[in-house]
Amino acid sequence: MILVVGGAGYIGSHFVKELVKEHDVLVLDNLSTGHHWAVDSRAIFVQGDLGDTATVQDVFNTYSIDAVLHFAAYSLVGESVIDPMKYYENNVAATLSLLKVMKNNNIDKFIFSSTAATYGMPSDDLIDEKTLTNPINPYGRSKLMIEQMLSDFAESYQMNYVVLRYFNAAGAYETAEIGESHNPETHLIPIILQHLLGQRESISVFGTDYDTPDGTCIRDYIHVTDLAKAHLLSLQGLLNGTIETATYNLGNGNGYSVKEIIGTCEDVTGKQATVNYVERRAGDPAKLVANAQKIYEDLGWKAKIDIKGIVKSAWAWHLKQC
Repeated sequence: MILVVGGAGYIGSHFVKELVKEHDVLVLDNLSTGHHWAVDSRAIFVQGDLGDTATVQDVFNTYSIDAVLHFAAYSLVGESVIDPMKYYENNVAATLSLLKVMKNNNIDKFIFSSTAATYGMPSDDLIDEKTLTNPINPYGRSKLMIEQMLSDFAESYQMNYVVLRYFNAAGAYETAEIGESHNPETHLIPIILQHLLGQRESISVFGTDYDTPDGTCIRDYIHVTDLAKAHLLSLQGLLNGTIETATYNLGNGNGYSVKEIIGTCEDVTGKQATVNYVERRAGDPAKLVANAQKIYEDLGWKAKIDIKGIVKSAWAWHLKQC
């Protein structure tokens, strides 16, 4: 059985949809940001916190767990600056607690959802796994701390792990059963689509003077189902012994500016956006685009869904919610 911590959240629930096709699945989630309705009915669901040692130990006592995937981190950059203790307690301390229980139960296969925020504000046009990690906020630092813990666990306790550094996850499941549902919503594509549905008066673009072709920030967007498939391949590698430790970027390798994303959303929906151009936000890099060649070479994974397909799937999900 595979344990998915945080499997009721946006990315975790999409992964579970794919995982249940091949494995028995147990989801552990405290539902602080996830949704019980998003968990595939074929998975076993336990409500609990990854930092609750007794609950996690009970899971390992009750079920035969072969591997653990961790999607249960807090992930709001702004919130992490305002309340760093919350991020270090949940993202770092609770993960350490989970790893301790795994070690004590001889579970040595772990996949961790990390982030491009570990790179901070890199100068590289394409960011590969050798790019210097230099996070600039508590969220990114908390994720990098976990990566460092995993490296130490691998060296001292023979922990086998894969770290997957996401760029901008977006889109929804192909049937529109589940999609991106955050409160508050902070991601660009759903914010634009909410506006185009009349749920927001306008959208704000933060900065038009970046060193990019149209002056707005450029980001790499990856469909959540493509992300899920990368996790499946990583899990397969751990289970069959072809992977011991690995760190991979997950992205399309193409960057799109904020203005380009707005234009794509307008094209897909046939609606016109009302846009306010405001000052830059502190700490926003001009460009973050992944070089994901390493995971392609190792596992044959490559993102398949382009930006228009991403927006179309997200729009189908939003329409279904109306």
